[in-house]
Amino acid sequence: MFENLTTRLGAVFDKLTRRGALSEGDVDVALREVRVALLEADVALPVVKDFLTAVREKAVGQDVLKSVTPGQMVIKIVHDHLVEMLGGASVPINLAANPPVPIFMVGLQGSGKTTSTAKLGLWLSQRQKKKVLMASLDVRRPAAQEQLAVLGIQANVATLPIVPGEPPVAIAKRAIQTGLLEAYDVVLLDSAGRLHVDDEMMAEAEAVHAAVKPVETLLVADAMTGQDAVNVAQSFHARLKLTGIVLTRVDGDARGGAALSMRSVTGCPIKLIGSGEKLDALEAFHPDRIAGRILGMGDVVSLVEKASETIEEEDAKRLAAKIEKGQFDLDDMAKQFRQMRKMGGLEGLLGMLPGVAKVKKQLAQANVDENMLKRHEAIISSMTKGERKRPEIIKASRRQRIASGSGTSVQEVNRLLKQFFETQKMMKRVTKLGQKGLMRSGLPGMGGGRPPGFPMR
Repeated sequence: MFENLTTRLGAVFDKLTRRGALSEGDVDVALREVRVALLEADVALPVVKDFLTAVREKAVGQDVLKSVTPGQMVIKIVHDHLVEMLGGASVPINLAANPPVPIFMVGLQGSGKTTSTAKLGLWLSQRQKKKVLMASLDVRRPAAQEQLAVLGIQANVATLPIVPGEPPVAIAKRAIQTGLLEAYDVVLLDSAGRLHVDDEMMAEAEAVHAAVKPVETLLVADAMTGQDAVNVAQSFHARLKLTGIVLTRVDGDARGGAALSMRSVTGCPIKLIGSGEKLDALEAFHPDRIAGRILGMGDVVSLVEKASETIEEEDAKRLAAKIEKGQFDLDDMAKQFRQMRKMGGLEGLLGMLPGVAKVKKQLAQANVDENMLKRHEAIISSMTKGERKRPEIIKASRRQRIASGSGTSVQEVNRLLKQFFETQKMMKRVTKLGQKGLMRSGLPGMGGGRPPGFPMR
């Protein structure tokens, strides 16, 4: 998300920072470009106007124009106002009520409500340690209730048994009653998708809302709906008094204007964002971190959190011990590739690193393929146990067999082995350089710094 906006704003601010001093005219030129960038990113015009007015007021002040680093000061002002536009502080899901806490999921057809309900169920059970019950109120879409039941099995989250012909309000009441009797902490109510201009369907949602009095009413909105997302959010908020927004498919939208617009127009905080199809691809929305990503400053905090969630401490210790003894092998390398993929692959990791736009551009020029990690894993999987432990025995005929077995080329096998041997040499240097050796040496061909998943001693 925000890839286009990040690139455009990066170019604008590069020009600013290259200038020693700034005039009021320089700031105005830069803000005109920022305006175009925001509008191209599908940010609503009223939101853009308010944003630029607030930024200009501070950016042409004497403190900025006479600053030693005026360009950096302008970037800081834009960053601070982006954070404010996105909500200021992160707002968590409200669970401060007598259990079971009802959470009502609403939104347009096809916005990803059912999948988001299952993602939220998994997120609450794993991260908040809550006992969650999910119930589908969608009696209109064929197999909608069955879909939630299947997702519930995949997420290991309970779903309310289906009673054919039962209306939505009755299902919601039964779900709350079951939650009370069976000591559930949270009840997630997945409603039917509805157009915001469909009075009958909106009335149905209002009836459910009145019956269960949800603590949270979350609008599930597709980030790719663009400008219309604002109208949708306003309409739902007017009828149901939304408490928050869940933004889906943020990984598929390079513009991201919906996120900037909906928060400003409705006043409802964006609480969660879905960043992929997998059930664990849900994360809390942090305005300051997102603003950092937009301006190419990265999001190192989220990167560290992802690492701590995916890296097993025991595995890290075992790997550290093997590195110290000089026993790093291809099995270990395959584990590191899997670790990187769990953390979002190259694209996901780069999105959280400072200077992302420039790095992505360099990778594109170097023809670095996002599927490289999967192909490397396939190559290692095609080797025998002995070959993975002792890669030096892999000569020409073995390389041909491995390439055929993994569906790759001999050249790719050669490149992987070359990278492995260079990494192995680096590991041996690490034992001599001490604790900071790995950070200084870096992974060959990856631009320095320790590779994700490699532990520090």
